[in-house]
Amino acid sequence: MDVIVPPDLHARLKPRLLPRPRNAALYARARQEGLTELQARVLAGRLVAYEGDLAPLVSPSLRYLEHPERLADGRRAAERIARAVVDGEHIGILTDYDVDGITSHVVIRRTLVELFGVPEAKLHSLIGHRIHDGYGISLPLVERTLALEPRPSLVITADCGSSDEPRIARLCASGIDVVVSDHHALPLEGPPASAFACVNPTRDDCTYPDATIAGCMVAWLVMSLSRQVLIEWGALPSATPKLSPWLSYVALGTVADCVSLGASPANRAVVSHGLTLINRMEAACWRTMAARLGEDSVPFDAETLAFQMGPRINARSRLDDPYAALHFMLAADDAVAARHLETLDQDNQSRKAIEAEMAEEAKALALPALAADEPVLVVFLEDGHPGVQGIVASRLVQAYGRPALVLTPAAAPGMLTGSGRSIEALHLRDALQRTFELAPEALPRFGGHRGAAGVGVPHEQLDAFRAAFRQAVGEQLVGVELGPRILTDGELTAAQLDLATLAELEALGPYGREFDAPLFEGEFLVENLRVVGADGTHLMLELSAGSASHRAIWFRALTPGELPGFEVGARLCCAFRLTRNRWRGRESLQLMIEHAEPVK
Repeated sequence: MDVIVPPDLHARLKPRLLPRPRNAALYARARQEGLTELQARVLAGRLVAYEGDLAPLVSPSLRYLEHPERLADGRRAAERIARAVVDGEHIGILTDYDVDGITSHVVIRRTLVELFGVPEAKLHSLIGHRIHDGYGISLPLVERTLALEPRPSLVITADCGSSDEPRIARLCASGIDVVVSDHHALPLEGPPASAFACVNPTRDDCTYPDATIAGCMVAWLVMSLSRQVLIEWGALPSATPKLSPWLSYVALGTVADCVSLGASPANRAVVSHGLTLINRMEAACWRTMAARLGEDSVPFDAETLAFQMGPRINARSRLDDPYAALHFMLAADDAVAARHLETLDQDNQSRKAIEAEMAEEAKALALPALAADEPVLVVFLEDGHPGVQGIVASRLVQAYGRPALVLTPAAAPGMLTGSGRSIEALHLRDALQRTFELAPEALPRFGGHRGAAGVGVPHEQLDAFRAAFRQAVGEQLVGVELGPRILTDGELTAAQLDLATLAELEALGPYGREFDAPLFEGEFLVENLRVVGADGTHLMLELSAGSASHRAIWFRALTPGELPGFEVGARLCCAFRLTRNRWRGRESLQLMIEHAEPVK
């Protein structure tokens, strides 16, 4: 469907190129500490309120990780896991179905089997089906757990559980201890009372200094502490390997879950170290992904994890059960990994087609709210696929510069399920908590964190939910100017358009949420252009600045069948990133165009 935007609204929705606000004091300090002008500029544009030491952010290292003993309930959780290992109990591993949950599952399972010596037969993998079971410790997942023979006496969760007290109570009443490890915001009543332990850095009584770590990192810390306890008890030799190799999985889960890579020494350290481990290509999952992407894809960077691996793993749970993704990550040889990767790849292609159709419908349905200048977009897609809600919400945020929530019918009669994505100025989980206070009957279930969240809404309460959510978001966004904005790091000279500048910028990595890759603006002459891509939506360009020409690529520049709005000889004002184009072992600079418009 073609989305027809009225001319006056189209003008209001035109992206604006704006300079990033900068932390002047941090810029000066970065220059004093030896960073280049460009590095100081990029750093000061991302850490606008940061006052701490620069070294943990500029030079990420595992020495900046805090000890897991600082996690509230960390010791209690570790001792319960250690007791289950020593006593030979059956253990359930219950995790979310997204990348964070799957990587958490791998960390816990590999630690129990390979380091603690737990037989595979004593472990039960419990991962919900996104569509049939829903998020977290759902009732169907509880029933499945209780039906296991033999039944586990301990369930370890990861990336879920903080808001699941009723289901945890059901497990507890059946004689199953539940150790929750999670990173999602807790409900107002606090940690689930029936859990044996709840390890969550967002707890009010938690002294762990970084509440932004991903669920897989919480799981890694809990299992690291469990190793320490087992050594203290004499159940494991002191020479038992540490969990450091599993940081490859933590890196993937951290990047894919969009937690902060800004003022978080822990997240920056695990992603940086994890990428080093990944690029050793010692596990079948990394090798087969590299083979799928081509030899020029190595070494992987955070962008590879975010836009190549993450979507493939997520695609399985979006469209079907997630176990193929788990089997891919755990595969012991390349042939098994390649077989599962083929399934993930096919799912990802299907997901893209579904997403494109849903995104167009969502954009059309969002027009009335945009015309009314509402602070949030709430879209109900009657025939939408629930597995793609979050991606479509992200597309709305990107297109219109305001938070968005996409709803589709749920499996339960009379219920809707939805996923939301936020902008930097809005804490989405807090906005949903306020919505619940305003209209509790309209929001019986919700969870998430600052940037992303999920909801359950009774169909008959949709209007009440929409009104309450709109009010809650508006209260947070008082005085915030909304609309599509493109924040840039300024201009580069013609001499700076080279691989040396790219290396200078890469030295500040990893880049990701709240520490996004540098984006520059500049004016170029179009020397050549051609439409590329199977659906004719991408543009390949030759752009010149000064005496040098540069290859550029602009993904999704066009809609299918559309022609470019400019020709060879036009001058373009572009927002662009510097990227490294690899071809048959040779490297060259390539500009990645994010936005462009002819100079009038």
